[in-house]
Amino acid sequence: MNFSRQALLGIGMIIGGSVMLYAMAQQIGTDKETTPPPAIVEQSSTKPASTPPLTTDIDTEKRILAQKQQERAARVAAQERRAQQFLAEQESAEAKALAKSRAENQQYVANTTPVGGDSDSPEAAQNPALNQSTVVTTPTTPTVQPRAEATPVSVTTTDNDTQAKEQAEAAKQAKAKEQAAAKERAEAQAKAEKEAQAQAEAKEAEAKRRAEEQATAKQKQQESEKQQEQKAEAAKKEAPKSPTDYTVKRGDGLIKLARQYNVPVEALAQANDLSPSTSLQVGQALTIPSRKQVARLEREAAAAKKAAEAERTAKQKLREARQEVKETDAKGSFGVQVALAKNQAAADDVAEKLKSAGYQVKTSATSRGVRVIVGPERGKVAALALKDKINTDPNVDTNGAWVLYWR
Repeated sequence: MNFSRQALLGIGMIIGGSVMLYAMAQQIGTDKETTPPPAIVEQSSTKPASTPPLTTDIDTEKRILAQKQQERAARVAAQERRAQQFLAEQESAEAKALAKSRAENQQYVANTTPVGGDSDSPEAAQNPALNQSTVVTTPTTPTVQPRAEATPVSVTTTDNDTQAKEQAEAAKQAKAKEQAAAKERAEAQAKAEKEAQAQAEAKEAEAKRRAEEQATAKQKQQESEKQQEQKAEAAKKEAPKSPTDYTVKRGDGLIKLARQYNVPVEALAQANDLSPSTSLQVGQALTIPSRKQVARLEREAAAAKKAAEAERTAKQKLREARQEVKETDAKGSFGVQVALAKNQAAADDVAEKLKSAGYQVKTSATSRGVRVIVGPERGKVAALALKDKINTDPNVDTNGAWVLYWR
């Protein structure tokens, strides 16, 4: 009878503990489901919905960045508060469950432990004195059996303690996981803030570059407008109708005289065979060119500038052509015929002029006259470039050179 009651109480305790553990597990699962995942919230908050357009308003960008950082900090703080609250509730629930389990175990042990023998025996109920004498005088009496049957009770208590320890260990693991998750969220937040800072710096640099470009364009436009105004003012004035003699006075210079007579500095210097940077001497005689002379000198200067540019281009092409010939290893030699003189003396005069300009020259007598040839050049491409250079060389003063096969 005692064994049946103790077994029923043990089974009841096991079933009750299982139901309580299942309820606690369900409550923990429900709390985890209702609590929004911090990592997902952080990802959704850090992922930009759309790329904002670049803007030159740096203050606005900084204010927006500061506001976003404050919002992220508030979200992280709220998530940490929720995590701490969840851990506190979980620890409180575990402590209450452990205390309740220990109290039930102690109550069960107190209820099932016999004090003076088998109190459930009918004979002991009728004659307590007989029961006491039997326990004392007869060691082998069956009333000693309840003490031996107390072993399952201690086993049940040990199982409950083990379950409590497992629950505490599970709580520690959950707390460690939550701390690891909080650390990951903090690292992700720091990384997001760093990326946002880098993006802000890139936007600021781009805005600065655009501002500099706009400032440069504006400055160029202002300079162009100023030059146009200067040209308009110069157009209102007129140079002298005829050349004028002028004697240099103290404080005079080419720039000052050019402004005074509305004549370009280059034209004034060229009319007097001077350099635009030449300093004038007191008493020096100058000629102020007329309008027609200024126009002619400007045309000559433009032509000389164009010829110099063409010469530079021809030299560059010749260098490139010779380099190309070296790379392709072209076969065959070509020359550039500059002139066909009537006799050897005339050919020698032309050859001397070409040699003084730095060319390698040879003469060759033919039935039609004496050829003056510059070269040779390896490859026809280089020979054509040499021809263009000779035709644009002001020191040679020829434009009829042409390429012929050397050998």
